[in-house]
Amino acid sequence: MSHKLLLRGGFMRQVGAGLWSLLPLGVRVVRRIERIVHEEMRAIGAQEFFLPTLHPAELWKQSGRWDKIDETLFRLRDRKRSEMCLAMTHEEVFTAIARDEIRSYRDLPQIWYQIQTKFRDELRPKAGLLRGREFQMKDSYSFDLDWEGLERSFEIHAAAYEKIFERVGIAAFRVEASSGAMGGSESCEFISYSDAGEDWVVTCRGCDYAANLEKANSALVPVEEPGSAGAPERFPTPGIRTIEALEQFPGGAPAAKQIKSLVYCTSEGPLLLLVRGDDELNEVKAIDATGDTQLRPASDEEIRAALGASAGSLGAVGVTDLPVYVDQALRGRSGMTTGANEDGFHLRSVDVERDVPEIRWADLRTVREGEPCAECGKPLEVRRAIEVAHIFKLGLFYSESMGATVLGREGKEVPIVMGSYGIGITRLVSAVAEACHDELGLVWPASVSPFDVIVTPVRTKDEAQERAAEELYASLREAGLEVLLDDRDERPGVKFKDADLIGVPLRLTVGPRSLAKGKVELQERQTAAGSEIPLEDAVEEVRRRVQR
Repeated sequence: MSHKLLLRGGFMRQVGAGLWSLLPLGVRVVRRIERIVHEEMRAIGAQEFFLPTLHPAELWKQSGRWDKIDETLFRLRDRKRSEMCLAMTHEEVFTAIARDEIRSYRDLPQIWYQIQTKFRDELRPKAGLLRGREFQMKDSYSFDLDWEGLERSFEIHAAAYEKIFERVGIAAFRVEASSGAMGGSESCEFISYSDAGEDWVVTCRGCDYAANLEKANSALVPVEEPGSAGAPERFPTPGIRTIEALEQFPGGAPAAKQIKSLVYCTSEGPLLLLVRGDDELNEVKAIDATGDTQLRPASDEEIRAALGASAGSLGAVGVTDLPVYVDQALRGRSGMTTGANEDGFHLRSVDVERDVPEIRWADLRTVREGEPCAECGKPLEVRRAIEVAHIFKLGLFYSESMGATVLGREGKEVPIVMGSYGIGITRLVSAVAEACHDELGLVWPASVSPFDVIVTPVRTKDEAQERAAEELYASLREAGLEVLLDDRDERPGVKFKDADLIGVPLRLTVGPRSLAKGKVELQERQTAAGSEIPLEDAVEEVRRRVQR
């Protein structure tokens, strides 16, 4: 709905896939969100920067991310054939500045921030401003002497973000998240529940556990299975290529007793990922486990070259020339069925820990609704949500790779301990719109609305109404309020519907009946409650309600 209403209301227009022009109403909303962000960042002592979005490749190669990030990073060459990229984040540039400018522990801590354009070559841009290829973002960076300092900076930012979300009018809360290509030891997302969201969030009904689906885990039921008596038994399965088909095949096995074997490719070659047949692989967890952000599913040709068979007939029994990552849910499992690495054949009576050599255990599976919480055992809930911010404990990830050090208290060079904190500005526009609308249109909170009040004369060609509306407009502006005057030659119903659509919190209607009594009608968009007030009191009443 945010996408539809922002288009209908004239807040934005599409230029191309994932590319949006903000029109005057949209710019006003963005500027108000930015003002709130600036105020809260300055309140925690952050200093504002403005860095370029075009970066030389050398900086990204110094951090190691040039070769780690996939096609999401826009890459190009300038006329001198030098490699460049368009910034998806600014860790490298900020780290380079810190490396050159901060000399001693006495200069720490520091918090630097900016509001700047970012670029990501999204595979499937969608939902308007929620997932675009170019967007506005506030990113800040903390620089501390030690890990205790990072913890303070992390919590300071988290508290500032909570204030920002409260002020813009959405309910958002922290969940554990994957750090992905950003690096570092720990991260949290701030999410807002919404059916339009593309994130899935796992929460517990019995405790405060909350995590992104890419990070979430559940309590695994302890396995007490007797080991398989003999070696794995090879048996024919002609035409069987899926977990479901093997369940129905005579002599097959239920999904929970099958091993799903998946070949993925990394920057260093292919590997095997094993999950239980009734589980789904979570690719972000696989990236975290392998440490390779270029992880991708292998093609049919790559699968056959790696294991000599097609997908659906694959397994890890006896495989020694590929790294094998095995999900924790397969620990202790025996009597399992898996592919034999020969088309049309499978193996039964497989004991995972006995028959799969050199296992690398990892959390690879996707948590499901209703599974027990690992913290308290109560059922987990999975809901859609919008990610509105992401904060990271980068630690030494960039400072060590890029040589950002300071002279410590002991007189020795030590790496700076860093944090990174992002909040989507244009994404917040959609997140607020998604949370604040009704069947008539947008219902902006006063803090981010493009205008505080709209003045609507019922008939613009009525001299008395027109004069009263213009005088009221001028007085409201002199009082420091953002005012829209609807002086179009349109029917009253059209004006009222448009006012409801764009969602301005207050509407002052100048009509013949109320004006004859020296009054105007004041209506609140959110409640639709209206009342007549004296014309001379209108400015003060509007100001009072806006402040409230």
